[in-house]
Amino acid sequence: MSESSPINTWAQKGNDDGNAAVQKQAHNISLPRLSPAEFRLYNRLAEKMDYFHNHFRHSWNQLYAACADNKRPAGLSIRQFIMMGLNFCSQLGTHHMIEEEHVFPILAKKMPEFCEEVELLQQHRQIHAGMDRLEDYLKHCLSGATDLRLDEMKPLMDGFGVVLWAHLDDEVRALGAENMRKYWTLEEMTKLPM
Repeated sequence: MSESSPINTWAQKGNDDGNAAVQKQAHNISLPRLSPAEFRLYNRLAEKMDYFHNHFRHSWNQLYAACADNKRPAGLSIRQFIMMGLNFCSQLGTHHMIEEEHVFPILAKKMPEFCEEVELLQQHRQIHAGMDRLEDYLKHCLSGATDLRLDEMKPLMDGFGVVLWAHLDDEVRALGAENMRKYWTLEEMTKLPM
C-alpha cells in the first residue's frame, strides 16, 4: 500500500494532538455506561478480529486433533491434510502481515498495546518462529523428502500453540469496546479505516 493510501493518510493527519495525555489518562478513567449502539461501534473491530481468529482456532483444532489422535481426519488424503496445514500457516502469516503493515500502526498512534515493542507484536514473532518450523516440515512432507508423521508434527504445533491461543484472545480483548473507548472517540471509531 502506498504512503498516500487512505489508511496512511488518516494515520498521519493531526491525530497526535493530545495523544500522550489520552494514553496517560486512559488507564485511570471511570467511563460512563455505553448504549447498545455505542457498544457495537466500539466493539466492531473486536468482532471482526474474532471472526478471523475463529477460523484459525477451527483450523488449529482440526490439525491438532489429528496429531493428538495420530490419525488424519476421515476422508482427507495425506496430501489434502498437508495442504490444510500449509494453508493454515499461509493464512495466519498473511493475517499477521496485514495487521502489522496496515492495522497496528494506526492503532499504535493511541494504544500502547499495538506498539512495536509490546506483547502483541512479540507474540507474532514467537508464533512465526514455531509456525515457520511447522511450515518447513509440511513442505518437506509435500515434496516427498519426509514422510508425514503426526507424532512428529504434534511437537511442532506444541512449540507455538500456547502463545498462539493467548494471542488470539489478547488481540480481541485489546480491540474490545471497553478498551477502545479509553483511547478513541465515537467519531474516531467511525473513521478508523478497517
